[in-house]
Amino acid sequence: MEFDLIERVHSHCAHRRGDVALGIGDDAALLDVPAGQQLVACTDTLVAGVHFPDHTAPEDIGWKSLAVNLSDLAAMGAQSAWALLALTLPDADAAFVERFAKGFADLAQAHGVALVGGDTTQGPLSVTVTALGWVPRDLALTRTGARAGDAVFVTGTLGNAAGALRLFLPPQAGTAAIHGKELHGAEGGGGLLRTRLNRPEPRITAGLALRGIASACIDVSDGLLADLGHVCAASKVAAEINADALPISSALAASFDAKTCRELALSGGDDYELCFTAPSARETEVVEKLARTGCGATRIGRVVAGSGVRALDANANEIEIGHVGWEHFS
Repeated sequence: MEFDLIERVHSHCAHRRGDVALGIGDDAALLDVPAGQQLVACTDTLVAGVHFPDHTAPEDIGWKSLAVNLSDLAAMGAQSAWALLALTLPDADAAFVERFAKGFADLAQAHGVALVGGDTTQGPLSVTVTALGWVPRDLALTRTGARAGDAVFVTGTLGNAAGALRLFLPPQAGTAAIHGKELHGAEGGGGLLRTRLNRPEPRITAGLALRGIASACIDVSDGLLADLGHVCAASKVAAEINADALPISSALAASFDAKTCRELALSGGDDYELCFTAPSARETEVVEKLARTGCGATRIGRVVAGSGVRALDANANEIEIGHVGWEHFS
């Protein structure tokens, strides 16, 4: 049965690439990294009830499990290429696997990613994906290059995924069941928020465009304040965020008051947008270049001397945020 499940995944996710010398079917894959490129590798695990609510549609779990990894590659300015998948299932549910594989394959094909190996095992539902890509030597985006005087930018809009959880999860449920129904699709603005939660778009093209421009970069997975804080710590600087400049989607604005939208944008996780710094003098270039990628970029603050991240209101007063972002074991 295990090999049947593997074959079901493979049949959906098979994607031919000339740089796969040996793919699924052996003990390990053989992959050709182009000359002059450095291999970029990342791994993320998604656990039911922690990283996605129970009753999330299998297609959405498949999509998101790959998306969160491609987002890490994007934050490094890497070109995506290959993935490995470890799928843990409570039982040998062929219908679930078919649907999961379809969602995974839809995103993989959109970004030219080949599934080259993995594993299946029995246990509580969880998904571990390793994504691999490459970046030209010395052009990788990292967290360590931000300097005082740089501008802080973010792609897309913020707070949508956290807004979906706020709308569709009962307060007492945490990340548990959503009234026994699949968390998939909806009408109106709530549906748009839900799509951003279930099917985030990894900003691979934006990451490629930022090579040689961004001084530091990270993807927004745990919340803007938390993730920008990682950049500041790595670069030994501080950042000031103009809360009024945060890009808020019309769907989020239609669902919550302005204060809640600001809170979700600052501390809500699962956005998988890119937060990056770049010299202030290159703001026009950044905005124009990222507009061509389809996601756009908004200047939201500046890098200053010191440590930590402060969110400021229109009067330059610091905004107190009770919840900074997601942290395991907190």
